[in-house]
Amino acid sequence: MRPSGLHKDASGKAGTGQHKQAEMDQAVDELIIRVGERVRRFRSERSMPRRELAQLSGLSERYLAQLESGQGNISIGLLQKVALALTLPIEAFVREAEEEVPVHLAKLFCRAPEDIQASVYELLSSSRFEEKRARRICLLGLRGAGKSTLGKLAAERLGMPFKELNHEIEKQSGLAIGEFIALYGQEGYRQLEQRGIERIIDENDSILLAAAGGIVADPQTFAMVLDNFHTVWLRATADEHMARVKKQGDTRPMAGNPKAMEELKSILTDREAAYARAARKVDTSGRSLDQSLADLLDAIHSLQAV
Repeated sequence: MRPSGLHKDASGKAGTGQHKQAEMDQAVDELIIRVGERVRRFRSERSMPRRELAQLSGLSERYLAQLESGQGNISIGLLQKVALALTLPIEAFVREAEEEVPVHLAKLFCRAPEDIQASVYELLSSSRFEEKRARRICLLGLRGAGKSTLGKLAAERLGMPFKELNHEIEKQSGLAIGEFIALYGQEGYRQLEQRGIERIIDENDSILLAAAGGIVADPQTFAMVLDNFHTVWLRATADEHMARVKKQGDTRPMAGNPKAMEELKSILTDREAAYARAARKVDTSGRSLDQSLADLLDAIHSLQAV
């Protein structure tokens, strides 16, 4: 009888183990579906094309499509890239219960003008983020938007230091940006750019920073900027961007490249969604220097950053 009893014990344990394994497999399947649904929803809420998310996260559009349909078992590392690209904590994609916003409030928020939405974000931001941002202001936008000129003038008016990120990178590397990229490529430059941002954050509680136009290309670096700076997007048309660069004496954008304007417009389109995540937007198109400076100062004061 003893052997028979042992057989029943073993069978019981095996059955329990199989049942437990089935529960675990089901939980994993539900998690994969939940993550995919939230990636799709969070992307849609930001009006971000899948192509834009692919560029910011470094994942392919095909992989993202599989993920959003619940067919992709994403790794923690890749999910972190998606979270950074969407400027969300990674736990927002995996936790079972979501913090729900009443429908009527969500509708009111979506219908509100951009400046009102930005003010709501500021009011609802935790004190931790406000402390992290301190009196740090970062100007975003393509080359020729006026970041250097307006940034320096605004910093003088506000009595705070002004720095250009690329100048800081050149000091750190001992090379001009073009030379550094020629030697180490875009990936090497992005790493140096990230370290430059980290150093500026560590060394400055009060600063007005002009970021390089492509800082939005690296999700982790851009997330660091959004978390640690009050951000303002200086916006202009492609024609004005090109005209201002040429007016500064730099003819390189057009030299030997008849499609330079098309490329510039394409870059502006590709980065628009990322730039739009800035807390404020200042349009410098068709505005004089004094008018643009006044607009920028108004935007900064509305952020309560000074």
